[in-house]
Amino acid sequence: MFSFLVSFVASALLTLLVIKQVKLHGRALDTDFLGVQKVHSHAVARIGGLPIFLAVLTSAAISIWRVPEMSEWLLSLLLCSSVAFVAGIVEDYTGNVSASRRLLLTMVAAMLGYFLLDAKLARIDLPFGSLAFDYIWLALPFTLLAVAGIANAVNIIDGFNGLASVVTICMLISLAYVAFQVGDVFVLVAALMVAGATAGFLIWNYPVGLIFLGDGGAYFIGFMLGELALLLVMRNPQVSTWYAALLLIYPAFETLFSVYRRMFVRGKSPAMPDGIHLHSLIFRRIVQWAVGRKEARALMRRNSLTSPYLWTFSLMAVIPATVFWRNTGILICFCLLFVISYIWLYARIVRFKSPRWLIMNKKD
Repeated sequence: MFSFLVSFVASALLTLLVIKQVKLHGRALDTDFLGVQKVHSHAVARIGGLPIFLAVLTSAAISIWRVPEMSEWLLSLLLCSSVAFVAGIVEDYTGNVSASRRLLLTMVAAMLGYFLLDAKLARIDLPFGSLAFDYIWLALPFTLLAVAGIANAVNIIDGFNGLASVVTICMLISLAYVAFQVGDVFVLVAALMVAGATAGFLIWNYPVGLIFLGDGGAYFIGFMLGELALLLVMRNPQVSTWYAALLLIYPAFETLFSVYRRMFVRGKSPAMPDGIHLHSLIFRRIVQWAVGRKEARALMRRNSLTSPYLWTFSLMAVIPATVFWRNTGILICFCLLFVISYIWLYARIVRFKSPRWLIMNKKD
């Protein structure tokens, strides 16, 4: 818990400093109000990943000082994650780093984790055994795709104030809990550090959106989520691989479904942004009490009211994953249930047949 508190305080103070500096100098501001995924009406700092990364570095330094035995593990993890972080933060500052380059750099970070931390997808558990990936030509590609995919997935769900932050905090706390149960101190401390830093950022991001997570923050947190989930599962065979799958299924399936929808339904590039993600549809068709209103206050309130829907939805996966972390059969069933629920809900909303119990009453 000490690691969480240090990261939280450091992140909260550093985020406030970043907000003031960005407003003072007018750099790294998101001023694109017309993009298909944009739902804000005022210029906002988009480098929230910077204070989060610095807070994790601060907490890691203190943890290494207190427990020197963890120094090699923490330093290696920070080295790997810094590559993914740089891929995003440079985009936040310049806007010139393509999605493919960011994905490639995140794969490089995952490759470093493969060799430095032995963070690799070496098996998939089944109800009556497990399927092992004994060869590097199998394990390495699956590892790179899994970790880079999760990092990109967190970036995709980062569409509304507090959405990605709260979802990933819940996932990190789950990782810390399971790590505590199996006695994995390294994963426990690392997960609490990132969760605390994200929570410190959250108090300035939700509900009013004074700063955005940005690509740097999304890629950094997503990479850490993927690496820590992989390390927890592979270092502790009693933890089912389906725990990680169910824990991360909301951003992961959102990404896979978006790729399918863009390529096979709309006939477009999977890298082409659009405004019909599940969270975007909920914003436009569920949180409709302010439909037609354009002023900043109404838009900001609609923004902040959208995220709790997705927080609740993601907990449908996080809670059973945390409870049944060693039971492969039950975890697989919950994965299937989540996928079915997602497709059903998306289909209802996109066809203007949203469940009545989800729709808020219109107010002036």
